[in-house]
Amino acid sequence: MIDGPLHALGAIEALRVFRARELSPVELFDALTERIAHVDRADPDGSGSISAVVQTLPGARESARDAERRYLDGIDEPLGTGSTALLGLPVATKEKHGLAGEPLSQGLSALRDEVAGSDHPVVARIRDAGGLVHARTATPEFSCATVTHSPLWGVTRNPWNRELSPGGSSGGAGAALAAGFAPLATASDIAGSTRIPAAFTGVVGYKAPYGRVPGLPPLSADWYRGDGPMARSVADTALLYNVLAGIHPADHGTVPGAGPLPIEYPDAADWLTGRRIALSVRLGDYLVHPGTQEAIRRTAALLAGAGAEVVEIELPWTSAEIRDVTMAHFGHILGPAMAQLTAGMTGLAHYTERFIADAAAAAGCMSLVDTLAGESRLQAALAQALRDVDVLIAPVNAVDGLVADASYLDGITVPGADGDVHLAHYWQGHLTVPFNVSNRCPVLSVPIGVGGNGLPIGMQIVGHPYAERTVFRAGAAIEALQPWPLLAPAG
Repeated sequence: MIDGPLHALGAIEALRVFRARELSPVELFDALTERIAHVDRADPDGSGSISAVVQTLPGARESARDAERRYLDGIDEPLGTGSTALLGLPVATKEKHGLAGEPLSQGLSALRDEVAGSDHPVVARIRDAGGLVHARTATPEFSCATVTHSPLWGVTRNPWNRELSPGGSSGGAGAALAAGFAPLATASDIAGSTRIPAAFTGVVGYKAPYGRVPGLPPLSADWYRGDGPMARSVADTALLYNVLAGIHPADHGTVPGAGPLPIEYPDAADWLTGRRIALSVRLGDYLVHPGTQEAIRRTAALLAGAGAEVVEIELPWTSAEIRDVTMAHFGHILGPAMAQLTAGMTGLAHYTERFIADAAAAAGCMSLVDTLAGESRLQAALAQALRDVDVLIAPVNAVDGLVADASYLDGITVPGADGDVHLAHYWQGHLTVPFNVSNRCPVLSVPIGVGGNGLPIGMQIVGHPYAERTVFRAGAAIEALQPWPLLAPAG
């Protein structure tokens, strides 16, 4: 029996009703594509449209029909495994994850006519597991901002509050999930691009350890980056992650894992008994919104009440040092790659031009060797913080929201103890990039509340290097203790 509208159906729940022949993959596909058509651009003048989806793929309906026939014949594989792991499930993919024969612009107007010659590895794995790519989601240009808008695609808005952004760069993915356009979505993360929008849209996002999900060379060699899953629950996120992860011949940075993550978490909160959890509300000196601090502490108290030992810690980090080290890192790798690709282009978004310039300036002040030294200091401090605990919990965002069409080129204003404080760079409004520096650590972003402006609040669960099961167990425990809405109220 299906309880509620089809667009609210979770991925694992959908697989179960497909197998029980209570729902056809064609019916779910039609329901989701119809919802996109009627909701994504529902505002006639565009000022309040969500605009999460940049392309729908109606041809995938035939794959849904093939999946329907396979279910009628019967499925022998265990749920969530093998060639039927995603059989018949619609998946929204980030536009940068190319599909053979389809446009691949990365949000750049000058590349609107570029076409992908082959499937991105994550797309290929989704299709090999029986998944259907029915929609592709918006990003800022080159996925280089924490908001999602571009001259090519316009402004993507948060379905929880359309004046505000879903975050970026995987903002289209987060908004699509929260609005009920897909049960699963792909994302990527080089400075928080999965976790920031997951937090702002009330969904789950996972930054896997470096090398666990294949990317495309040459930039897959950047040790800050990684592709990964987003969904509306911890279990659904694990389902998609199991499909995406693993060694791939095209990406020599890929590494093996310890086997698939669980996709069922019975008695999830029991895991907390006897666990030690480090709490860091500011990760050093980040200025964190009072409402976010309150939500983090409230969640920490729930964990303690369920049997965990929660220890509040301080980290010797400063947001200014993190900004300088990471911008210089980008100035030696991503910035030059963007400059090379966009050479001679006109009409670039101001944030793209500014990122290239800022990254180059930062690299001029700090050599690559010096960035490595700075990264090692940050990594050593995190290793010390994690030494005697199972996980670290911290906010995702220092700010409670971002204006949908803003670019924050002049920095960002955050609340301080004695009034508002203006910070030089908008990245100081997010507490994510330190864990791209320590990119062997798995990080799961989960919702923990709703702020006064109507946007969800997200929390990062940070694990020891490659200790992926631990962060998912912790996320499932929080989900059990503090269930969250699966869709934005407007949906």
